[in-house]
Amino acid sequence: MDVLGNGVAGTRTPGPRHVAIMFINPDYPLASWFLAVSTSVFLVVYALPLTFIPLRWARWFGWELPTGNNDLTVYFARCLGGLALSVIIAVVQFIPDPKSHLVVFELISLIGGIMTAVHIWGAVKKQQPWLETAEIPLYGAMCLGALYLRYAHLS
Repeated sequence: MDVLGNGVAGTRTPGPRHVAIMFINPDYPLASWFLAVSTSVFLVVYALPLTFIPLRWARWFGWELPTGNNDLTVYFARCLGGLALSVIIAVVQFIPDPKSHLVVFELISLIGGIMTAVHIWGAVKKQQPWLETAEIPLYGAMCLGALYLRYAHLS
């Protein structure tokens, strides 16, 4: 079979590497890879843990858990994880054709910018673990990277 699934003598079925290459837009590989890598990282590091194991995730990131009933904490963490999963699922659809979905880069830059501000505020108020403060440049880079791709690379 060829990469489109048509039977062609002497060809093989595409493996995982070929599928990944088909998923990346050859005209805009930087934009496709940005979306693929950022969604993968956020899926594994934030969205899934916040949705399914929020208190364990909090301990991994150095948060001191409140004593007593943590139901509200778990509820808000799962809501945030669900929101992150929703954004990731939406963004994954645009990896093969980033040029036709420029608004996704604006959304990512807004998320990155707001998260940068939230983390700076937490650092200034000394209300977060060091790992959260260390995320500030990562969110800033995500914001700037999305803006660069949107306005300099894809326009």
